[in-house]
Amino acid sequence: MILAEQSARCSQRGGARFNLLLFIILIALAVYSAYNYAPVAYNAYLYKDFMEETVNRAAYPPSKSNDWIAKQLREGGKDYDLPTDAEIKVQNEDGRVAAHVTWTRAVQLPGYVYEYNFDHTARSSSFIK
Repeated sequence: MILAEQSARCSQRGGARFNLLLFIILIALAVYSAYNYAPVAYNAYLYKDFMEETVNRAAYPPSKSNDWIAKQLREGGKDYDLPTDAEIKVQNEDGRVAAHVTWTRAVQLPGYVYEYNFDHTARSSSFIK
């Protein structure tokens, strides 16, 4: 009877260790994923704000050329880790300036590579013009 209780306790401890190990592995995978994904997503979020600020500044009189806006978006993108192959299009539509930027970046996650697609259009405020 005593031996049966001791063997039951040992198997329970083994099960708890396995659950703890599994929990630690899952937490490590989540931390690794966040470590790789978060900087890309955060820089993309900040770059969207930069785009809005740039087109509003460019639309305010005296307005800037579309080439100037594209140059500012490309140069400012260095601070936000903008890929060199990013596609930047600037155009005037209905008296407003619109800048469209697209790029893709590979993010290494456990088990596969995630393609982060950035596709954002920033339009100047309508009250400026």
